Amino acid sequence: MPTIAAYIGAAFAEIAGCFAFWAWARLGKSALWLLPGMVALALFAWLLTRVDSEAAGRAYAAYGGIYIAASLLWLWLVEGLRPDRWDLAGSALCLIGAGLILFGPRG
Repeated sequence: MPTIAAYIGAAFAEIAGCFAFWAWARLGKSALWLLPGMVALALFAWLLTRVDSEAAGRAYAAYGGIYIAASLLWLWLVEGLRPDRWDLAGSALCLIGAGLILFGPRG
């Protein structure tokens, strides 16, 4: 599985899983929301193992930038709040950092 696809899938699985817990704990949704939340979090963990990296720490570090961008997309599309210019600028910096970590030349 290509690395970028694994990262994107992992990000949305993690956000969906965490949101299920948020919905239960903070929005008063049924505890049944926890079941798909746990499945989504397990999918997230599995997808990160599909990333082409020699070290887990490097894979997780680069994932952080993807997660931030995906979280802002979730904010907009699911929660209905449009990210502001500071959100977008911060996300761009994180994606640049993730790219350096993931694609930087190794000696």
